[in-house]
Amino acid sequence: MANERTFSILKPDATRRNITGAVNAVIEAAGLRIVGQRRIRMTREQAEKFYEVHKERPFFGELVEFMTSGPVVVQVLEGENAVAKYREVMGATNPAQAADGTIRKQFAESVGENTVHGSDSADNARLEIAQFFKDADIAA
Repeated sequence: MANERTFSILKPDATRRNITGAVNAVIEAAGLRIVGQRRIRMTREQAEKFYEVHKERPFFGELVEFMTSGPVVVQVLEGENAVAKYREVMGATNPAQAADGTIRKQFAESVGENTVHGSDSADNARLEIAQFFKDADIAA
């Protein structure tokens, strides 16, 4: 088992409903450590760059609008197999299909407003972390 880092975003629906602490509690209970965390207002440019893999998809514009609609909490999580562990803790994108106890089952309002983002690979985690954090921002 490898200790690694992954990237997380607590989305605008989470900050709007003031549930970031509750979501963090689920993350920490799963054995992941929050080693970097900042509350930011994502710019249109940041959101478009972050989600550029979806640029040709019909939901791209709506996703960018949502992610810039309010503050988000960007995070660096660390732990054993952090990428896979966090994806398990997040649950399925569609909260109706998410397993009991997952973040999306407990907190998501819809497929679009599903509370959290998490990296889908270690390589993407490194890229996503670098977009929002400098090494000095992350606890050793």
